[in-house]
Amino acid sequence: MSPSPTRPESGAPPAMPFFLGLLAFLVLAAGAGAETRSIGPIAITVSSLEAAEAFYRNALDFSPVKGSVSEQWGEDLERTTGVFGARVRSERLRLGSEEIELIEFLTPEGALFPAGTRSNDRWFQHVAIVTADMARAYEHLRALHVRHGSPAPQRLPDWNPNAGGIEAFYFRDPDGHHLEVIHFPSGKGDPKWQQPAAGRLFLGIDHTAIVVADTSRSLAFYRDSLGLRVSGASENYGTEQEHLNNVFGAHLRITSLRVPGSPGIELLEYLSPNDGRPLPEVTRLNDLVSWRTVVATDDPQVAADKLVRAGGRLISALAPNQGPGDLLVRDLDGHVVELVRP
Repeated sequence: MSPSPTRPESGAPPAMPFFLGLLAFLVLAAGAGAETRSIGPIAITVSSLEAAEAFYRNALDFSPVKGSVSEQWGEDLERTTGVFGARVRSERLRLGSEEIELIEFLTPEGALFPAGTRSNDRWFQHVAIVTADMARAYEHLRALHVRHGSPAPQRLPDWNPNAGGIEAFYFRDPDGHHLEVIHFPSGKGDPKWQQPAAGRLFLGIDHTAIVVADTSRSLAFYRDSLGLRVSGASENYGTEQEHLNNVFGAHLRITSLRVPGSPGIELLEYLSPNDGRPLPEVTRLNDLVSWRTVVATDDPQVAADKLVRAGGRLISALAPNQGPGDLLVRDLDGHVVELVRP
């Protein structure tokens, strides 16, 4: 095994060489590696846990998960996140059967969103929240004075067989994170979104979407190394897509990846315009631009090694005698995957 899988991001304490050699031996002996069991929650770094929780409750009907508020600090957290002096508060919120996790770094505070962030910048990530009624959802969000990402909800054209009839709208939370509300017509999306809504306006999370530079490379990371299956693909362009993303000339290759019973991961490759900015090299987990897609797998260490071999970068450092635990890996575009046990 090459040394790259064990080199953490700058600022994380170094791992012990002997332990790393032992880890390499164990990984090679592990064979094909661990199976991905589920995706989620989707974790979002926020500036204020209380303010973010209030927004997601009031704007989108999320409910706090009882007993999920926690506060962590210490060497294990520093090694896992690569952030020295880290102290974090977090809480999980649920909508339907899906969850997000809000993470506030009490210390050290991270950077704000890069100026002029656009939907084709490669740090872009959002969650797609399913609504039972797009018109009512937009009216509700307008009444709360949310920040628009799209000028208005867009209905994707019928000439696109995979996306025609889907309605979507981008907006932003108080920290600048992009969010999407989406409505699936009959015959589109997961069949569960067609079930009676019992008066609910927002139903759950269909997927998280990430901008990637190259779909083929990202498939080697998410499909071939994590074992996610491709559930759909399309090319989206035209005035509706341009106005949804608020990017003139937007022409996207979209690939959906799934694990049964979990939100999907959607790869967004901009065929044009291709001037989206890469994630700044100095970005760390406490910066507001940082999201984490949590992936439950039988063996996080084996999975992390496979992801690094596919071009990812390990964030977490392993301590001597450290038992199995969470590991954080950046994909080829800088998006963070958090590997946990089921």
